[in-house]
Amino acid sequence: MLMTFEELRTALDALFYSGKKKITDTILTDGFSACCVDSRKAVQDSLFFALEGERDDGHRFVNAAFAGGAVGAVVSKGKVEALKPCADSYGASLFAVDNTLKALQSVAGAYLAKFPNLLKIGITGSSGKTTVKEITACIFAGEKGWEKVVMNRGNLNSETGLPLSVFEVGPDHVVGVFEMGMNRKGEIAELAQVLKPNIALITNIGTAHIGTLGGKNAIAAEKKEIFSLFTGKETALIPNSDEYRDFLAEGVKGKVVFYESHSEFMREEKSQIIDRGLYGYDIMWNGNWVRFKLPGRHNIKNAIAALAIAKEAGVSNESIEQGLEKVAPLFGRGQIIYGDVTVVHDCYNANPESMSAVINFCDTLTWDGRKIYVIGSMLELGEESKKAHESIGAVLDDSAADFVYLFGKETETIARILKKNGKKPFFFTENMQELTQAFKSFTQTGDLVLLKGSRGCALERLLNSE
Repeated sequence: MLMTFEELRTALDALFYSGKKKITDTILTDGFSACCVDSRKAVQDSLFFALEGERDDGHRFVNAAFAGGAVGAVVSKGKVEALKPCADSYGASLFAVDNTLKALQSVAGAYLAKFPNLLKIGITGSSGKTTVKEITACIFAGEKGWEKVVMNRGNLNSETGLPLSVFEVGPDHVVGVFEMGMNRKGEIAELAQVLKPNIALITNIGTAHIGTLGGKNAIAAEKKEIFSLFTGKETALIPNSDEYRDFLAEGVKGKVVFYESHSEFMREEKSQIIDRGLYGYDIMWNGNWVRFKLPGRHNIKNAIAALAIAKEAGVSNESIEQGLEKVAPLFGRGQIIYGDVTVVHDCYNANPESMSAVINFCDTLTWDGRKIYVIGSMLELGEESKKAHESIGAVLDDSAADFVYLFGKETETIARILKKNGKKPFFFTENMQELTQAFKSFTQTGDLVLLKGSRGCALERLLNSE
């Protein structure tokens, strides 16, 4: 049991209704053992949160959640009367609140408070946070064992993803590593209220979601909210080379640590790093060579961020070595797929910074065959979209690509630049079938292919098509 109904009602200050035929004083000692916001994921003794979104209303699926085994649902006060017959038919309970999303976050925070000894690590930033989380978790697993470490699955880092991830925490866990993402103003502050991290790290301030927030200053202010619940005992880790370094540190209650850039790390740690191309890096750490399997200079930056967390938490050098050795690429995040055609699969997401970084990585690879770059639109950039795609057009125009495929409406800006300069052969389309046909007919054994674009482009479809 995660929480009793009494604990839930207290956390929410909710109106309570029971559909049980016989209401007794002991009903509030009942509880739930899982949470969901998708009725299809309802299991026995779970609690369903009926979230109201732009496209759909979770209250429509309360019946389905009860049918799937849910014993309770958190619903809006205005919907509770209409749902009472449904609760009656299943003998389930309703908790009526003003805002079901806020309720989910409040319950997650109350649940996490039951583990005061858990070291809570929060990671945010415009790019790299998922990879930093994975590296950090591997390092702590080397120190504590995987059974003692909990983290978000995949990239469940949103207003709903983080709260749901929190319910994975159990009594045996000693470290929780959670990334915190955002798609709107105020979201990081909400997630900080849930997590209340002991150590919080910002990877960088870039232009991801600039279309939502309106500018980098606003992005920096939003990311800084990860420190907003600090009481003076916590630690803020801020990249020393970021242009917003001083702004991010200003007014933070608690210890502020500026972690090193690549060059500073080499000097400070007296380390050596050997680039092994697609195979990652060999890193000299504490006098021993460690194979770090994530390729690309940007992943060295991610590793340095994770090392900053580990050092602050007092993780041993031996555990750091073990952790770096065990890190493996995630789906669509710098995956290398070997075959007749070698693919750099980095199309889980994209923004100007990550796009430039992976193009630069592929440019610098020594390769006997052709280099083919498949570039999808960078989404959620708003008014900055045209300017951002123009910058990538310039990067591609000077790149080592032998041929460039452009996919998505926004990449037409890149196409105009490549056409005007006439240096780089390219193919532009907004149709996946056209892209697939052109791509399949052109590629040959020995090619290196880069797939890079926002999640909405789903460029991995090129790999699955016949």
